[in-house]
Amino acid sequence: MSELAHPLSPQDCLVALMIAISASDAEVRTAELVKIESAVNNLPIFADYDADRVRVMSSIVFELFEQEDGLDALFGLIRDNLPERLFETAYALACDVAVADGTLQETELRLLEEIRYELEIDRLHAAAIERGSRARHMPA
Repeated sequence: MSELAHPLSPQDCLVALMIAISASDAEVRTAELVKIESAVNNLPIFADYDADRVRVMSSIVFELFEQEDGLDALFGLIRDNLPERLFETAYALACDVAVADGTLQETELRLLEEIRYELEIDRLHAAAIERGSRARHMPA
């Protein structure tokens, strides 16, 4: 992880979780990449974010996923660098990426469950966030 020259920014953490949910089913789909790019390019939380960092974060996530305890390490980085006020934002972005391709794989569902647990997202809040993601990505 030599590319991690400084602590992760909150935005890095958000990007890392979006990449992680996309990669969780071992197939990063175009719709998911477009959703990540759209979030980084359009959401106010990313206004001052260097979009080139997405590549760095992708490398870090993929490196971590190759390690036995990589997911635990990822959540450690997230807990250390993401302010609590952005936990629900992180979960919402992960949900949006997970449903972007129109399907939810079992691995994505398990990772979303793990994100809820790690970020201590209340079950009722999680359900509201999930419902909003479903509504935004409903096919015609």
